Amino acid sequence: MALREASLWEGLIEDGRPLLLLTAVALLLSGAFAIFLAARREFLPHDIAYLGMSADDLCRIAGCRVVRFMFHDRVAFGGALIAIAVLYSWLVAFPLRGGARWAWWALTISGAFGFASFMAYLGYGYLDTWHGAATVVLLPIFLLGLWRTRGLGKVRVPGWLRSAQGVAAPAMSRAGRWGLVATGAGMLTAGLVILSVGATWVFVAEDLAFMGLTQPMLDQVNPRLIPLIAHDRAGFGGGLASAGILVTICAWYGSPSRSFYQAMLFAGTAGFGCAIGVHYVEGYTNLVHLGPAIAGAALFAASLTLEVVGIRRKGAPERR
Repeated sequence: MALREASLWEGLIEDGRPLLLLTAVALLLSGAFAIFLAARREFLPHDIAYLGMSADDLCRIAGCRVVRFMFHDRVAFGGALIAIAVLYSWLVAFPLRGGARWAWWALTISGAFGFASFMAYLGYGYLDTWHGAATVVLLPIFLLGLWRTRGLGKVRVPGWLRSAQGVAAPAMSRAGRWGLVATGAGMLTAGLVILSVGATWVFVAEDLAFMGLTQPMLDQVNPRLIPLIAHDRAGFGGGLASAGILVTICAWYGSPSRSFYQAMLFAGTAGFGCAIGVHYVEGYTNLVHLGPAIAGAALFAASLTLEVVGIRRKGAPERR
């Protein structure tokens, strides 16, 4: 009897990992596009249609501080998406390919939260049609990728700090790894707070002080302005929380390797770099507002450095 030949579709999706990598690429491009538009000082067409105002029109209000505030959220969101894309790519290309069950769960949990957070800002009455269309297209690809890869994660391992390798690691490296876990937990907490604020009050006191306007004054400028800003805030909060989930799980389970350190470095640089750097570009430099992000970036950098230095002193990590 002739053997059944694989179809073109089966050959393309293989075990599901190409679909998950496609999701990562889509998130990377989306994050880069958000940063690109902010750099060009442009709103998306559906934003303009919803507001009835362009970025140039709104820039005439309050010395352009409202527009600068909106773009600072969008750049930070773009950085979070790029960080997620980097960690997704690493998880798919290394731990999941090696059969690590925790890698599949990291993708599942972070993805579930990230896609679900899309619903957080619908209560304000603004549906981002581009975001919604991208979700409709991307979610089935991601889910099919998870379904196809569900059998790959067969190896159960303890957290690296509890493994024989982790217990025997230098104290410096162990301290660094705990710092990375704490960084991820802090990102998750911050993301949940921002998501909650975006879905409820929308602004904190420092936001309004930067713009020099109150919420009633913003409503007078345009009654649809606050719903649009709420969308941006909730979107960034959801992205940051999803990235925090990834960093926490990867830091807890990931074994020291060149690829692990590179993924963490690239993701952290994109996430923290955009979130902090855009504040200085837009002039929103209130240290009360920026302090947690700066502290998180410092903890991340110090932790990654401690672990790498400790591992290298004991012996070079596995190259993979």
